[in-house]
Amino acid sequence: MNRFDFTPYRRSTVGFDRLFDLLENNARAQQSENYPPFNIERSGEDNYRITLAVAGFKDHEIEITAQQNLLLVAGNKEPMNADGAEFLHMGIANRNFERRFELADFVRVEDAALADGLLVIDLVREIPDAMKPQTIAINKNTNVTKIADKRKKNEDKAA
Repeated sequence: MNRFDFTPYRRSTVGFDRLFDLLENNARAQQSENYPPFNIERSGEDNYRITLAVAGFKDHEIEITAQQNLLLVAGNKEPMNADGAEFLHMGIANRNFERRFELADFVRVEDAALADGLLVIDLVREIPDAMKPQTIAINKNTNVTKIADKRKKNEDKAA
């Protein structure tokens, strides 16, 4: 197994545990399961699309669950030979699956559609206005000592 050891980085950083856990879990998941195959596209600065190849699944057999920072796509296939048919060869994948996608902060599912054996999930990142960078105008007519005096008066009132 070709695994990267994050221990030296964990010792010298604070608050990055979630990032290291994501990288380790992702590496573990990629080695264990590759069904169903999928694509991840970036269609704009804040727009993403995940496309999963789920041939043979009907919309009621697929469940999409969005939680904080996690998108879970699960497929529970009904048995194909429910009508009593005998398969001579079964080359089409007919197994249940569960696929997890770690989402960044403020990413939400916008839409999902199933057509021609492809499940398409559109995602959008919406950063709240309070988190966006703000430009602060510099007031040229204000005296710096007046600002300090005003701040001191406000502190005295609060005390």
